[in-house]
Formats: sequence, C-alpha cells, structure tokens
Amino acid sequence: MQASERRQAIIVLDFGSQYSRLITRRVRECHVYSELVPAHTTLAQLRDNPHLDIKGFILSGGPSSVYDEDAPACDPAILESGLPVLGICYGMQLMARQLGGHVALAHGRREYGPATVELLPRTASDGASYRIFEGISISPAQTEHLDTPVSVTTPRLPVWMSHGDSVDTLPAGFRVLASTESNPVAAIANAEGMVGLQFHPEVTHTPQGKDIIRNFLFRICNCVPGWTTRSVIDETVEQIRQLVGDERVICGLSGGVDSAVAALLIHRAIGDQLTCVFVDTGCMRAGEREQVVETFSNHMHISLVVVDASQRFLTRLVDVIDPELKRRIIGEEFIRVFEQEAQKLAEQVGHIAFLAQGTLYPDVIESTSHDTAQTATRIKTHHNVGGLPENMAFKLVEPLRMLFKDEVRELGSALALPEEWVWRHPFPGPGLAIRIIGAVDEQRLNTLRAADTIVIDEIQRAGIYRELGQAFAVLTPIQSVGVMGDGRTYANVVAVRVVTTGDFMTADWARLPYDLLGRIANRIVNEVAGINRVVYDITSKPPATIEWE
Repeated sequence: MQASERRQAIIVLDFGSQYSRLITRRVRECHVYSELVPAHTTLAQLRDNPHLDIKGFILSGGPSSVYDEDAPACDPAILESGLPVLGICYGMQLMARQLGGHVALAHGRREYGPATVELLPRTASDGASYRIFEGISISPAQTEHLDTPVSVTTPRLPVWMSHGDSVDTLPAGFRVLASTESNPVAAIANAEGMVGLQFHPEVTHTPQGKDIIRNFLFRICNCVPGWTTRSVIDETVEQIRQLVGDERVICGLSGGVDSAVAALLIHRAIGDQLTCVFVDTGCMRAGEREQVVETFSNHMHISLVVVDASQRFLTRLVDVIDPELKRRIIGEEFIRVFEQEAQKLAEQVGHIAFLAQGTLYPDVIESTSHDTAQTATRIKTHHNVGGLPENMAFKLVEPLRMLFKDEVRELGSALALPEEWVWRHPFPGPGLAIRIIGAVDEQRLNTLRAADTIVIDEIQRAGIYRELGQAFAVLTPIQSVGVMGDGRTYANVVAVRVVTTGDFMTADWARLPYDLLGRIANRIVNEVAGINRVVYDITSKPPATIEWE
C-alpha cells in the first residue's frame, strides 16, 4: 500500500455475480487494494475520493442479459477514461456492446461448468493485446484430461464458464485472443489495456486464473504490490487518529477475533482514549467472559469494563421466536448498555463520542443492498450493521469494515494477538440466542452451551480446528423419542454445524470422520441433560447460510 494520501486501487463494479466478492479478494491476495462498488457508480463519484489512485477497473459477471430491459450498464466515462478495464462474463459482453460491438443472444447455446479455451497463435505476436496471457504456463496434470493433446503453438487452458449470450462482433481495435469449441470469442483485448474474458478467472476451477489476474494487475495496470499487512495497519491507525482526534472511544468486545483486532488497532492509534466494554448478555460461550478479561485486561493491559447484563437481555428475549427480531432486540440493548456505561465513564474520564465495532466486509454485504449491486438482497441483519437503532448517541468507528476475515486474522497476528484468539471461529454478535431455534431462556442456553463446548473440544482434540471455518451446535425446537437405560425419553434434538470456507461468503459442509462425529454425538447425549438425538447439517452455503438463524 502506498502512502495514505494516494492508495493504488482496482475498482470492481458489481453487476450481481455470485463471484463479485471473490474477485475483490483475488486482487487483494496479489497485494493490491480492491474495492467493490455498485454497478451504477460513476467515474466522477470514484474520483471524489482523493485517497484512491485508481489503476484500473474490473466489470464483474452477472445474471442479466445485456438485452434485458433493466440490464445494468457501465458509466461510459469509465470505458473512455483511458484506464485498463477487465470485463468478466457479463462484464465482457457489456463492455463489447457499449464500445460498438455486438452480443448474440443464447438461442439454446450455453456454456456452464468446465470448458477448455484455446489461445489463438496469431495474437501472440501482438504483445500489447496479449499481455493478459503472457507467461501463462500449463502443467501436464491440468491438460491430460483434455480431449486432444496440448499443442506447442496453441496452448489450451482449463477454465470455468457460466454464460448464455456471447460476443459475435468485436468493437473497433479489439482482437480475439482465445476460443472454445462452441464459442469462437472466449477472450478479447485491445492494445490500450481493455480485456474481455468470457470465463471466470477468479474461481479455483480456472487453475491459471490467479496468474491471469496478476497479469492484469502488473503487466496491464502497472500496479505496485503494496497492500500488505504492515501497510494496512499503518494506514488504518492513521485513519482512526484523523477520525477520532481527541475524542474518547468505547469498544464492544464480543470474545471473537474481529472485535479484538478492532480494539488493538484503535488502542495503537489513540491509546488510553479507548475503553473496552465486554457485555455479558447471558448468551455467550462457556468461559467467554474469563478469557476476555485475561487477554485484554491482564495480558494486553487495555482498559476494560465488564458488564453483567444477562438478566436484562434475557428479559427482553422472553417468548421471542423470530430471528430478525432477536437480532434487533440484542442490537438495541447493546447500544443502550453502551450508552449507560459511557455516561458512567464520562463522569470519570470525560465525554465518549465514538462506538467501535468489529464489522467486516461480508457483514456489510449480507446486511445491506446498497453497498454493492442494485440487485443484491438483504440475507439477514447483522446486529452491528443493520440491527443498530437509528437514535443512538454514538458516532461509529469501524476499522475493519472493508476487510475480509482472512485479512483480519493476518492483522491479529501482526498485532501480537494470542494465537488462540486469531484462529478462534467466528461467533455471531447475538451469541447463542440465534443458535437456539425458537424462544430463548436460561435453561436452553445452558443446554446449548454444554453441547457446543463438547463440539469444539472434540474438534480440537482431533487436531483439525484450524482447518475448519466454523463449528458449533444448534438447539432445535424439535423433540424426539429415545431410549436411555430401560426408559423412554422425549428430549431435544441438537444439530451440529461444521463448515469449511475461505471468505465466509460461500461455505461447504465439512466431511468430518465418522468416528469423530460418533464421539461428538455420544458425549452430547450422555453428558448433556435433555438431549437424546444429534444430527449433522450437510448443507452448503448457498443455499443455506452458515448460521441457522
């Protein structure tokens, strides 16, 4: 990352693809800052941000046809800016059409899934247009499954396709770089750095995809790989200082890595102007309160106030079943508790103007429809994004708002956060309240807390905790018949949810060994009163979310 005044950036315009966030992450993995913006964002709006040195644009894919009545378009000024543009799938078709080319409707001919693109040899002599594929090499393992041997003069790449319409007439100055068996125009480019790819380089199913993205960043956009952990820390600290000034900040700790890293960044920026508050809602994991006190008060020596508000929260949650209402209630109570603590602290240290939270980029995306594509829909409210009351007395400081989970963990390690915190699985702000399906009370919380502890304990004993994205128990509203000893039981069903994920935008269910699942189920049924059946959730995200509520 460059000096905070001018940060090199690649802007990803989101046309509604399920892979838009993944494009942003792939760029950042190459140590270049990338930001995801709505498709309708104009060049003038982007240039209003004096801190961004825009080096190029990526137009994402999307579900629309360029001929749809409400098909999203790109600001013409972006395509006429002289800056490099990479159009992917719909983005390629849109770019071609807006620049004077033509897109053919599908009419039954579509490409979905694995495909093979063949690089056309006649383009290799045109270095300026060919930069996107320059230096791309293919291993025998990636090509041995193809239907014909790889030619020395016509390299072939395994890729991932997902499109119906196709470009059939190129804009002036463009050349075809690659084709497939059913699509003669699979990649196009001109000498000015405008590139269109009908396939998806951002997904792992395109093995050379990251190299292709690197070529766009470094050979075409001439980016400098400056988006590093150290530079992120330095810039974020400076931004916090400029935002907060001499004011005081109160930071809510949840027991997770996100709020912990946010607190460490803010403490590095403003020192004793920060007071951390841990609110015990009664919906926390076992040992959460003790671990927070040990780490932040005793180890990090950061001012910490612990508030036992469990009865207050549980009273508000009586007979509440709807998960969105649970989130809103908990979000509102958090703010009210913080406001009361701020008033107490103000009598000792002065007025507290800011509330700090560990909001992440995926939280923002899942909670709002206006941060990215116009077609995006709210999946659920995150209590630290959409669940906040409108009339709260604080201004917000959210230093992680534009970061993904893996980036936050890297920051945590660099800031000397203990390893068990850095790699701790995410825990939702509303806590166990949204892992109890139905009404929440103290007895059900104790039951779930005991079951959840067993899940984590067995996974840690198996040595696979860090390989997993998230693991937890869910207390369902279902009761089932069982037999224990010589008697009939009618008790609760617990679901175990364990997933693997890189970015938490998508996730797959973890293929845990049967013996591990058996130990988890056996211990829960034998050690936790009121449970006689354990089931395992084998649903990916999408279509499900990671949490049940």
